[in-house]
Amino acid sequence: MDEGVNDMTTFDFGNGLVPAHQHSNGGGWVADTATVSESAYVGPEAMVFDNAVVTGNVVVYGNAEVSGRAVVSGRAVVYGNARVSDYAEVSGNAKVFDNARVTGNARVYDNAEVTCDARVYGNARVYNNAVVSGYAVVTGYAEVYGNAEVSGRAVVSGHAMVSGNARVSGRAMLYDYAIVE
Repeated sequence: MDEGVNDMTTFDFGNGLVPAHQHSNGGGWVADTATVSESAYVGPEAMVFDNAVVTGNVVVYGNAEVSGRAVVSGRAVVYGNARVSDYAEVSGNAKVFDNARVTGNARVYDNAEVTCDARVYGNARVYNNAVVSGYAVVTGYAEVYGNAEVSGRAVVSGHAMVSGNARVSGRAMLYDYAIVE
């Protein structure tokens, strides 16, 4: 349970009223089933629910949601209309923002960014200083890392890897065991 509890009450996170409270650092709604550390900031419009865990100096604000069994830790930031859900993990100094979605068992960490309407899901990994933006999709067991960028409507799936200073954009599709460095 949240270490920084203001008022015990109920709140509708979208599936009916559940026991919840407003986080002491920011006033955002936290379900009593979720775990949010006192050091985290949950902004007034943000929500953390289900069995999600938010620890460290994480910042969640705007209309952002962290749900399911997702874990957001370190100094990660989730904002705008971003969603982190299922068993996804966002950690380190990673940022997920705008309308981005990180779901499934996906991991976003280090200084990576997922932005715009990008989707990272499945068992995909985005890390180091990588950026996934636009309507790009990274899924399967794909990895995007280094200073790589995936943007536009590009799709990176399967066991594909994009690394180094590589740029994958437009409607490019990488799949199976493709490697772009």
